[in-house]
Amino acid sequence: MPTRRRALVVLLLLLLLVAASLVVGLAAGTLPVSAADLLSLVGGEGGGMGAEVVRTLRLPRVLGAFACGGLLALAGALMQVLLRNPLADPYVLGISGGAAVGALSAMLLGFSLMGLNLLAFGGALGAMLLVFGLAHGDSSWTQTRLLLTGVIIAAGCGAVVALILSITPEQKLHGMLFWLMGDAGQILRPEPALAALAVGLACAMPFARELNLLARGATLASSLGVAVPRLRGLVYLLASLLTAFAVTTAGSIGFIGLVVPHLLRLALGNDQRLLLPAATLAGGALLVLADTLARTVVAPQQLPVGVLTALIGVPIFLFLLARQPAAKP
Repeated sequence: MPTRRRALVVLLLLLLLVAASLVVGLAAGTLPVSAADLLSLVGGEGGGMGAEVVRTLRLPRVLGAFACGGLLALAGALMQVLLRNPLADPYVLGISGGAAVGALSAMLLGFSLMGLNLLAFGGALGAMLLVFGLAHGDSSWTQTRLLLTGVIIAAGCGAVVALILSITPEQKLHGMLFWLMGDAGQILRPEPALAALAVGLACAMPFARELNLLARGATLASSLGVAVPRLRGLVYLLASLLTAFAVTTAGSIGFIGLVVPHLLRLALGNDQRLLLPAATLAGGALLVLADTLARTVVAPQQLPVGVLTALIGVPIFLFLLARQPAAKP
């Protein structure tokens, strides 16, 4: 099958998966809605409890979960190319830790939802600038230096988060813990995350050919005319911003950025022209299905979606780690 035709088939199948996940997410719940009624309810026709639940509660949550899953998977795909490490994840560079510090500080101080979002995004950007500034201290950086700097900043943010939790009044503690474990139920306006996803993918795709060369090594990429330092900076900035939008929207949800790009790379190869949009669609569909399971498996009680993604991601991470060749002394 020609490469272009194969790519179209893969993307079409993933679009069908996205459509199926959205239908499941809108129909499933304590108040089930038939698939036949969904189109009219979403379109504004009909009324009653079912219409209110679908339009007001489920539709923003499902669209927000899709946007966050796509953001995390796209950021993970970019990070894995940047660090040339299939086990890289957008969370290892401390971006989510910075967002957590900002969001929990807002909750502790009693800020509104707008204030929480602003502080979470500001914390993510602050962590991003701190990691890049420290890793770029001598006007150059390597993948290893960036990774180690991110791990250190993430550990520091974790200590600050623990400090905030230890001094938080008990009545606020439950909401903080739920946010830390990922909660798509708090999404009221998915439009900013959807817009960020569309803009992020549109910004990444023009660099797909250069990313293919970078994945083969910086020396080869430079010899073929790629401005490697500029490309690395752009990729890091874009991946960090995508992660910041996702964390600000739905809290800390791990392993989507690790599992989805890596499994797709094993199945489809390493061509970023196909991998980037495929990861975006698959990540969005996976998080929608995980969130649907989180709110239905023990209904009416809802689980944090980050718990389910971790339960899925940890075994896969350990499996992939075991397959990594040992470093030679």
